Amino acid sequence: MPYLSWRIHRLKAMNIPEILWRMSQKLRERREEKTYLAPRPVTDEIFNSTLNSLVFDHHLLSINYENQHFSLGNAITLLGGYDYETNKRNWHGGFQTENSWERTFAYRLNYKQRDDIGDARTNWELNRHHQFPLLAKNYLATGDEAHLIELADLFIDWNKECPFLHGIMWTSPMETAIRLINWSYTYGFLALADTAEKEGNNTDGENETDKDSSNVKNNLHTMIYSLRESLRIGIINMTDYLTNHYSRYSSANNHLIVEAAAIAHSGIIFAYQPWVSLGMKLLDRELPRQNYPDGINKEMSLHYQGFSMEAMALIVRLMFNKGMEIPPCWISLFAKMCEYFADCRGYGGAVVEFGDNDEGKILDFCSGSSDYYTYILAMYSFLLPTAYVDIKSTDISENIYWLFSQEDFAASKDKPCYEAKSACRPDGGVTVLHGQDSRILIGIDHGELGFGKIAAHGHADALSFQMFIDDKPILIDPGTYIYHIDIASRNEFRRTKNHNTVTISGSDQSVMQGAFLWGKRANCQLISHQIDANGKARIVAEHDGYAQERHRRKFDFDGNSELCVIDEFLTDREKEINFILAPDVELHIHSEEAKTALKYKMKLTLGSDKIMMLVESDTPLCLKPKTVYYSPRYGEKCETKALSIKTKARRVATVITRGSS
Repeated sequence: MPYLSWRIHRLKAMNIPEILWRMSQKLRERREEKTYLAPRPVTDEIFNSTLNSLVFDHHLLSINYENQHFSLGNAITLLGGYDYETNKRNWHGGFQTENSWERTFAYRLNYKQRDDIGDARTNWELNRHHQFPLLAKNYLATGDEAHLIELADLFIDWNKECPFLHGIMWTSPMETAIRLINWSYTYGFLALADTAEKEGNNTDGENETDKDSSNVKNNLHTMIYSLRESLRIGIINMTDYLTNHYSRYSSANNHLIVEAAAIAHSGIIFAYQPWVSLGMKLLDRELPRQNYPDGINKEMSLHYQGFSMEAMALIVRLMFNKGMEIPPCWISLFAKMCEYFADCRGYGGAVVEFGDNDEGKILDFCSGSSDYYTYILAMYSFLLPTAYVDIKSTDISENIYWLFSQEDFAASKDKPCYEAKSACRPDGGVTVLHGQDSRILIGIDHGELGFGKIAAHGHADALSFQMFIDDKPILIDPGTYIYHIDIASRNEFRRTKNHNTVTISGSDQSVMQGAFLWGKRANCQLISHQIDANGKARIVAEHDGYAQERHRRKFDFDGNSELCVIDEFLTDREKEINFILAPDVELHIHSEEAKTALKYKMKLTLGSDKIMMLVESDTPLCLKPKTVYYSPRYGEKCETKALSIKTKARRVATVITRGSS
């Protein structure tokens, strides 16, 4: 019954053209099932014979052969904290259980809410193949054949165990897109290593020992050649598949950006214009469609904004290398997106982010050891006229050192550097406030629930806010936790009561109809906004998420140490105002009054930091600490504290002051 209900609601989110397109895709899938029902590796042969002559130009990847900033770890980071060495061949693993995914044809495989097996997203992380370019990079950097042998063993094993369109790793076109990009950079690292091997393999006047060494090198060259040819075939087949299966209509969110980028990527690398044209056509259409003019992605998720920005940065870099013109409208939009990204960050790494975060990435040459958001801003600091991080003093991702040359680094030093600032973005619906002394960072959500008809990655968090002091979280967003299993937890982390906002009569502002599907949703409206030169700000917004009720919230920030939040309502219905505290924050309630009082004075402490909270109303308040969950990383959840304030008041004022005693 739940599945039937979801199907009905999902159909309601589609228009007639989408339904007709999906029917045509089902017919295509039936034809493909007949063709590929007998398992065959994606590297077996080029399935579309018209593509046989395509040549991979690895020079366009412009990998920095002279890079000396590298690590040599062999393991990638798996979501949920699972051990890579134990699971590195667990291609069909369920991870959350002892069970494995069925090795059936991908179009028949149901991967949603499979609590009997596991979360598909966890499995997909392994099958994105970040480990392949990592191992190829290690071999290029060291010449140690152990890295090459490890790569070859894993590559051969995967192709044997995961034939084309069979299994969980083939159920999502976006996963195929990410995989083919990682295969491309694997090819690039191997091509550089192969060139280095051949240049050093001069056999003139060799003795017997030299001949043995030469034989080893020839064997390595043969292995690399075989790997490169298999990679070339696989990349062509996966790209050809994407051209017929990229996301469309209500499913066309960040997935389509990545899929289109992958198609354009292969088109540029193989000098195949039909792929270039298709990828660029999709990107030209989707970039303004999926992003607000003020630089906020319509998914209402900072992470997914970064994810699509990474895909686009890799394409822009390829276009530069190919000598292609970058559309001026792209450059303008990327600059706005980078400004918003930079504004969301504190001086020491704190980040204001709303909505889902599944830690997805396109490339990772360093086992996830660097800050993802810094990495994104560093990429654009090389690609755009403005720098968004200080390249000279910032600890940036190893990826950057492989993707950009010393000349690029030298040129970046002369660029003006963007400084994060307080800003209200009315189109995107997020305000970020920075204290003048940089000690306070505040984020306020007054935007839409999410993108399009399904708003897949949004949370019911209208008018919620977050606060950091000295880059340490004080009032937090609960995070994401999980996607495709444990639907109760998936819903709990998206519910209004688990965000720093208000519930009325125990209801959510918007109605969840599936793990990535929303029905009736709250509409947010920004009433007014002012931020002066001294950082003083007033933001007033409201939403209509509750029947016969309106929640209006005013944020007054003095620019340095005090935030006043005023909640206003139309009726006397029961309200609950929630404040989700970071786990290290201690809560001390000083009021000695009865359970219901008009005013409460509290102290929050985090180490040496002291924050005072004063909550008052002209109607009694019932205050109660409670235990809730938050998710510090995808697949993980922990307990933390929350402050619940229940009242029937029509006006409640909360003053939060840093540094008072």
